[in-house]
Amino acid sequence: MENPVFRIAVRKFGPFETAMQQLWDAFCLKYDISIGVEMVPMELHDLYEQTISDGGLKKGNWDIAHMNTDWIFDAAKANAVEDLTPFIAKKAPQDFPEGWHNSLLHLQEIEGGIYGLPFHDGPECLIYRKDLFENQTEKENFKKQFGYELAPPKTWTEFEQIATFFNRPNEKLYGCVFANYPDGHNMVFDFCLHLWTRGGSLLNAENNMNINTQAAIDTLDYYRYIVKNTAAVHPGSADFGSVEAGMAFANGEAAMTINWFGFASMCEVIAESRVKGKVDVTTLPFAVGGKTASLNVYWLYTIGTGSTNKKLAYDFLRFATTAESDKLLTNEGGIGCRKSTWKDAEINETIPYYHKLESLHENALTLPQIAVWPDIAILIDQMVLTALKTDIPSADLLKNTQIEIEKIL
Repeated sequence: MENPVFRIAVRKFGPFETAMQQLWDAFCLKYDISIGVEMVPMELHDLYEQTISDGGLKKGNWDIAHMNTDWIFDAAKANAVEDLTPFIAKKAPQDFPEGWHNSLLHLQEIEGGIYGLPFHDGPECLIYRKDLFENQTEKENFKKQFGYELAPPKTWTEFEQIATFFNRPNEKLYGCVFANYPDGHNMVFDFCLHLWTRGGSLLNAENNMNINTQAAIDTLDYYRYIVKNTAAVHPGSADFGSVEAGMAFANGEAAMTINWFGFASMCEVIAESRVKGKVDVTTLPFAVGGKTASLNVYWLYTIGTGSTNKKLAYDFLRFATTAESDKLLTNEGGIGCRKSTWKDAEINETIPYYHKLESLHENALTLPQIAVWPDIAILIDQMVLTALKTDIPSADLLKNTQIEIEKIL
C-alpha cells in the first residue's frame, strides 16, 4: 500500500524550508496531486542519523531526503538511496546534464549509477564587506598602519592583519567570524581548505589518506592560532555552525568570513540582513608556496530505496530541478545549481556576484570518496577541537589521528 503521507527529510535552514514548501505546493497544483506531505527540517547530525545510520531511507520512513555529497557514497553503498538512471533514461530532467556545471554532477555518479540530482550549491569562498574595504577613511588608516593598500586579502598574513584592523568589539564589529561548532563538518572543511592553500593534501602519492605531514602540522598550528586570536575573531565563533556564522555576518557583525557562497547571497535576499548591497566574494587567501583553493560540497535530492512512492518522488525531483524552480530556490536564499540561474540577469541584479559561481568552481576541490569518510571526518573534527581546547602539539594530534584513521581504513 502507498504511504498516505509523502515524507521529505529537509536540511534545516529557513530558505530551504520555505522553498521546498512552495515547490511542493506548485507541483501539487500543476499535476492535481492531493497526497498529504510532511517535511521534517533537521540539523546535519540528525539528518544523517535519520536517513542513513538508522536506515530511514531504506525502511521507507522517507520518500525524499536532502543529502550532501559527503554522505552520498556511504548512502549508495548502504543501498539507502535509489539509482535514478532508469528514471532518467525514461524521462530526463529538463536539459540534463548540459544544464549543470560538470562539478555538480560527478560526486553522485557512483559505479555507473546516478544517486541524486543537484539541489543546492555554492563552493567555499571569502565573503567580505565591500563597503568597509572601499571606505576612504578606512583605506587611509589601514595604509598608515600596515604600509600597503587595503584590499581583499591574498595571503593568510594579510587576512590576519585585516581582521585585526577591523576588529572593533565596542562597535559590535569583529574582524572575521568562524564556524567552530563541532558537527563533523565546519572545522573539517576549514582544515582541508587551510591544508590545500598550503600546498598540502589529504592523500599521499599512493592515494591513501595521510594527514601526518608537515603541511598538516603548519595548517593546524595556524588554524588554532587564528581561531583563538581574540583581537581578530568574533567571540561567538566557538558555538557557531555555518548557518549561525552566516547569520552573524548578515547581521553586520564581521568584516570577513570564510563560508559557503550561499551565505553571501543570503545577505542580499533575507529580510533580516543588515548588509544588503554591501557584500562581495572572492577567492580564498593562501600561504607562501601554496595557491588558492575552494571546496565543493553540494546538496542533492535523493529518493529512498524503501519509498513506496518512487514514481511520484521522481516526478517531484524533475519539477524541483527545472530552471524556474532553481531560480525560486535562489530567490528564497538558497543557491540554484543551474548555469541558467548563475547567469540570470534578474538574479545578478539582486546578487551582483552571482555569476562568479562559475569561476569559483574552477578552483573547487572535493573530499575523498570513501564509504568511511563520515567516520574520518569525525576524527578530524575531534582533532581540531582538541587543538583549540588544549596545548597538545599539533604534530602529536596529527600522528594520533592518523593512527585512528588507519584503524577505520
